[in-house]
Amino acid sequence: MVKGYSFSSLTALSRRRFLQSAAGAGALAVGSAAGLLPSLAETATPKKGGHFKIGVGSGSASDSLNPATYTDSFMMIFGHALHGYLVEMDRDGNLVGELAESWESSKDAKTWTFKLREGVEFHNGKKLDADDVVASLNHHRGEQSGSGAKDIVKGIEEIHADGPRTVVLSLKGANADFPYLMEHYQLPIMPAKDGKADISGVGCGGYVLDKIDFGVKATAKRFANYWKPNAAWFDSFEVLAIHDVGARTNALTTGQIQAMDRCDLKTINLLKRNKSLEITSISGTQQYVMPMRCDVSPFDNVDVRLAVKYALNRKQLLDTLLNGYGQLGNDHPIASTNRFFAKGLPQREQDLDKARFHLKKAGVTNLKVQLSASDAAFTGAVDAAALYQQDAAKVGINVDIVREPADGYWDSVWLKKPWYTSFTGGRPTADWMFSVFYAADASWNEGHWKNPRFNELLIAARGELDDSKRLEMYTEMQSLCREDSGSVIPVFANYVNALSTNVGHNKIGSNWDLDSFRCAERWWLTNV
Repeated sequence: MVKGYSFSSLTALSRRRFLQSAAGAGALAVGSAAGLLPSLAETATPKKGGHFKIGVGSGSASDSLNPATYTDSFMMIFGHALHGYLVEMDRDGNLVGELAESWESSKDAKTWTFKLREGVEFHNGKKLDADDVVASLNHHRGEQSGSGAKDIVKGIEEIHADGPRTVVLSLKGANADFPYLMEHYQLPIMPAKDGKADISGVGCGGYVLDKIDFGVKATAKRFANYWKPNAAWFDSFEVLAIHDVGARTNALTTGQIQAMDRCDLKTINLLKRNKSLEITSISGTQQYVMPMRCDVSPFDNVDVRLAVKYALNRKQLLDTLLNGYGQLGNDHPIASTNRFFAKGLPQREQDLDKARFHLKKAGVTNLKVQLSASDAAFTGAVDAAALYQQDAAKVGINVDIVREPADGYWDSVWLKKPWYTSFTGGRPTADWMFSVFYAADASWNEGHWKNPRFNELLIAARGELDDSKRLEMYTEMQSLCREDSGSVIPVFANYVNALSTNVGHNKIGSNWDLDSFRCAERWWLTNV
């Protein structure tokens, strides 16, 4: 799903996916781990045992165990199994503590203090302490950092340990939503080794690394000393990269895997007829995007960008591409569930006359452009490009679809080509979403968009503690994205996955795909 910045040579860093909006973190928040929350009794009592295999439509030979380089769901699922985070979103979208049992802020929201949980052990036997947190966060900081999370932590002025169980973070500016950032999939807590984070895959999560063949498969075994008693139910689990949705579906229906992501919505009704399968459809803030780079001709002209947006038939994409499994997008990234969603903005609809008007205003009568597309971005991306191609031709926009290979898509196409297909799962707060994908200096700024007024509001809204004033600013920012940015956001897509009926689960979280990437920890097998 994954949404700002400049990359270093590390890799074409990390991607996205999201979460439903929740209230901002307060001055004091105390939470217990989601794994310890009462069962919602939606299925049978969890059981330990068995080997769980899941097929996902991502994974690349360029993947790495270094969390700073996570770029796809293959590594995000595996990383969440190996590692623990300071905080997590529970199944109801509430921010709760994981490795941090509590946190509090100063009155100006510029200093945040996290208290760590006792008795947490890493896979190498080391006990969790504040130095591990300091080293793990510093791993993403600094001028030379190539981390995809660099823009998330760049607001931190200083981090220090105040005893073995307390970490104090001083921010460069006020941020009332700061604890949410610590849930980001690239920010797990790793053991400190000589003051540096150990990025070998050693974590304090429910599973221990067994073997990994990047872009192919990864396996792990249950960690005997995992601190959560009611989690990590499988004896072992396996993540398989199966890029072709037909191959994933076949693997599921023949019992080679027990779960798959990104169902083919064109054939979803066939899967529904299979009584041995369960289809899960989870709405959140996952969005399909076609970013235009605002620093490359012809997309450096705002009227060209508006013509492209008005030529798009969003309703057709919702009905044909998503089969109704989603909501219409409005060319800004804030979902309707977010408390700062701009309700007053009119829904953009296809208007071919306006598209022609803006092309004429741009001085263009016959526009020729290339659109790079791959189902690596989202299932049906190539089909979506073809549908748009037909509509665009009606107004004089001739689209040449470049079918890009799935492997390496996020390294060679994303952020680089002038116009391409992408997706993001969103983020839990408006500030986080805007900071990661729309700020002028954001490494994942997909459209290379720089709007002075937007960036002025971004800083002001982050430090504003009056929610009514924040809403006014975020509303204007959504309008600026809609009218000026390079982001074409036609739809918000549900997470639609399929599981064998012998896979047990409670309510499925929506902040990231596959139960917030915690399927290996939260799910179990009913037939063991």
